[in-house]
Amino acid sequence: MAMTVDPPNGIRSEGKHYYPMWRTLFEIDTKYVPIKPIGRGAYGIVCSSINRETNEKVAIKKINNVFDNRIDALRTLRELKLLRHLRHENVIALKDIMMPAQNKNFRDVYLVYELMDTDLHQIIKSPQPLSNDHLQYFLFQLLRGLKYLHSANILHRDLKPGNLLVNSNCDLKICDFGLARASSGKSQFMTEYVVTRWYRAPELLLCCEKYGTSIDVWSVGCIFAELLGRKPIFPGTECLNQLKLIINVLGTMNANDIGFIDNPKARRFIKSLSYTPGIPLSSLYPNANPLALDLLGKMLVFDPSKRISVAQALEHPYMSGLLDPNADPAPQVPNDLDIDEDIEEDVIRELMWEEMLHYHPQGSCLLNC
Repeated sequence: MAMTVDPPNGIRSEGKHYYPMWRTLFEIDTKYVPIKPIGRGAYGIVCSSINRETNEKVAIKKINNVFDNRIDALRTLRELKLLRHLRHENVIALKDIMMPAQNKNFRDVYLVYELMDTDLHQIIKSPQPLSNDHLQYFLFQLLRGLKYLHSANILHRDLKPGNLLVNSNCDLKICDFGLARASSGKSQFMTEYVVTRWYRAPELLLCCEKYGTSIDVWSVGCIFAELLGRKPIFPGTECLNQLKLIINVLGTMNANDIGFIDNPKARRFIKSLSYTPGIPLSSLYPNANPLALDLLGKMLVFDPSKRISVAQALEHPYMSGLLDPNADPAPQVPNDLDIDEDIEEDVIRELMWEEMLHYHPQGSCLLNC
């Protein structure tokens, strides 16, 4: 259990106490008792904690100096807006956003999530054996959570093993929605950076300006292949190398497979590559269930228009016995979740404060602090 310390300036904010975690100070609500740090990344430090009012175990993520980088601040705001509306057992739940003492000059944001034990990246790296039942159940939950998102016209855009949290009973939840976007349901123009390279769909690698939900399906295929082989299937060192690795497995594309490429330079590059017959997935994963390989092959399709959808993947024979159509809740997510990319820091701060008020309605009395 972490030990409390005095505030650095000697002034204690009402309702807060202070804990050192990995060389940073957590100023958190007194109802939360931190236990230990459990993770650190580019976007914050996470510790496990207990809510003393509910006796519930939670994870607290501190995003330090959130406004130092406007893009990171927008990413945080986007996640707050999305997670307030998402309710699905395969999507991480945001349970609380702590209120800062003032709304005009707060710099740090504290998010409270349900606590999970690990993530799929750690499981893949571990020596723990994974049976076909494990693989099937992980994939089923990922597809089910993604179907919910896509039904709400939301593209995750950064699916990878590290963004899939897992409990000891193998429950899986999708997390990290900082790159997610609302989708019209049709291919659309969204050209900014998306998706960690190893899980990036060909249409993104080829700089296609229009893309849709199929980019998430490609990422799921890469994750499933990584579960089968315990290593990434396309570990590219840069974008062109990534494309070459993909074609080395899938084989040379014919004219019908590259019609979606709207970038002439990218199309010329694909045509310039030496012929390769491809590598059968059964050779890469000789011990895999044949039905698993059939589904994987339908996900890792070069042309996004020919790639299987999430709903179709859930109805694939490999998922037989797991799907219950009546168990999927209808998403209740508004369509106006996109954020103007050009808004300034003071507007981002105000919108974050408004998100906090949804969890702490009594905080509205502090709006003029």
